[in-house]
Amino acid sequence: MAPETPAQGPAPRYFTWDEVAQRSGRDKERWLVIERKVYNISEFTRRHPGGSRVISHYAGQDATDPFVAFHINKGLVRKYMNSLLIGELSPEQPSFEPTKNKELTEEFRELRATVEQMGLMKANHVFFLLYLLHILLLDVAAWLTLLVFGTSFMPFLLCAVLLSAVQAQAGWLQHDFGHLSVFSTSTWNHLLHHFVIGHLKGAPASWWNHMHFQHHAKPNCFRKDPDINMHPFFFALGKILSVELGKQKKKYMPYNHQHKYFFLIGPPALLPLYFQWYIFYFVIQRKKWVDLAWMITFYVRISLTYVPLLGVKGFLGLFFVVRFLESNWFVWVTQMNHIPMHIDHDRNRDWVSTQLQATCNVHKSAFNDWFSGHLNFQIEHHLFPTMPRHNYHKVAPLVQSLCAKHGIEYQSKPLLSAFADIVHSLKESGQLWLDAYLHQ
Repeated sequence: MAPETPAQGPAPRYFTWDEVAQRSGRDKERWLVIERKVYNISEFTRRHPGGSRVISHYAGQDATDPFVAFHINKGLVRKYMNSLLIGELSPEQPSFEPTKNKELTEEFRELRATVEQMGLMKANHVFFLLYLLHILLLDVAAWLTLLVFGTSFMPFLLCAVLLSAVQAQAGWLQHDFGHLSVFSTSTWNHLLHHFVIGHLKGAPASWWNHMHFQHHAKPNCFRKDPDINMHPFFFALGKILSVELGKQKKKYMPYNHQHKYFFLIGPPALLPLYFQWYIFYFVIQRKKWVDLAWMITFYVRISLTYVPLLGVKGFLGLFFVVRFLESNWFVWVTQMNHIPMHIDHDRNRDWVSTQLQATCNVHKSAFNDWFSGHLNFQIEHHLFPTMPRHNYHKVAPLVQSLCAKHGIEYQSKPLLSAFADIVHSLKESGQLWLDAYLHQ
């Protein structure tokens, strides 16, 4: 009798990078690659917990490094990915597209493993508890200021400053929970994220997730990073996009003056005139009722706290002064790391190059760390988005060494210089647009 041959499973399907690149979503079909395995995400994008757009931004590309960077329980996620698996890269195909730096990517992955072994991805819960307590103490101090000293101009102003600090610092804290960098399980991070952004700030967690993860996936990439959506209707951003806009003879605003009108429609206006209203449209239009309930608890709490002291008109005045002050704080801090940096269409660079060309740091100090919520370490935050912020300064020397070895510029500057660079970059890109508009 002939010996029995073991049953063979179906042979794996093999694909080339060209085949993957053709499934970038332009014809509705979307594939991506993680650790050489090819996944069809065409139908999954709408169910993706992190949002449909963030995963779609990597359609047709290798997504290994962002997959590792964004997920804290990769084993669990991989189980759900099995149903999306359609094959793998052919053996003769490289692990990365030709647009990516192979040596840099491999060394960064080794650095990532080292960082995990050093315990730098584990949070100090006492740090975050004390951080939350300092926010709550500022909140109580704002209320006591009016209760004890009355509602004349100076106590009113001091109360507004304290409340703006509460809102800004709660914004940095919700950012920690939103990035899953505090607890080892997503459930606890999500719960505290809802509490801080919803109850302490009055904003929806789903809206933040939808916007912010796209920014991290493709920072400063036009049509993929929503943080630069003000191009081209309000500002001409970056050297490449500004010249492109000028050559197309497009003029939505007098961009050569944008470094001036930035002070009017940028820092003062973003929160009180846009975010404050758009977040309600977002949750209602998308039927995010849990987020809406959390938001309502904020508005009920703050109304019950301040209307008895100030009356309705006084309370509304206080509320919008706080949003105005918070808006200035928020815009200067969040834009100082990105607006002066490289802005372009997505060129499908490797993870490290993508993040480093779009981000810069501000020097470490006790004040800078507090004022920016440790986002002065923007480079480290973008490379390791789930790392707890109190460890950024520990990994920074390792990142600097990697950058120096591969000739990548690692920018760090004083806080006021970082603010000034926003204005300087807007002036430069506005002038580039004007030159192209008039002469090219």
